[in-house]
Amino acid sequence: MQQNRRVKKPEAEPVVARNRKAAHDYHLGESWEAGIVLQGPEVKALRAGRASLVGGFAQVEDREIWLHGVHIPQYSQARWFNDGSRRKRKLLLHRAQIDKIDRKVNESGLTIVPVTLYFKDGRAKVEIALARGKKTWDKRHTLAEREATREAERALSRRRRGRPD
Repeated sequence: MQQNRRVKKPEAEPVVARNRKAAHDYHLGESWEAGIVLQGPEVKALRAGRASLVGGFAQVEDREIWLHGVHIPQYSQARWFNDGSRRKRKLLLHRAQIDKIDRKVNESGLTIVPVTLYFKDGRAKVEIALARGKKTWDKRHTLAEREATREAERALSRRRRGRPD
């Protein structure tokens, strides 16, 4: 007797929020995936796809990493524990990782920025990266480079289509 069984597809990692401004404002270096401690309504708000990482940063305090300035709006159907949309939240990393991050931040003057907020196996995760601030001319140079590569790609596509420019 053959039974029809549905095979559960692996859940895609839905990205809740990306910090695109981080790549524009900082030179991003080494990154880590960290768990994030949330309250119930915050998880529901994230599942609804509502969050902003812009302006967020992390700090090491008493050998723990805390995420500051990340906006998770209030969930409208929640009745309690629905406070502090920009409260500080604890990040979950191994002790050795925290010590390594702390050493690099103190030695090199780097900053810890959140890059992506997503779900993995049903749990909220945040990708944090060590970052060094860009100067204004670095930002202009990056924009000019991006525009030059776009223009080169446009020219190649026009040439492939047989349109002379």
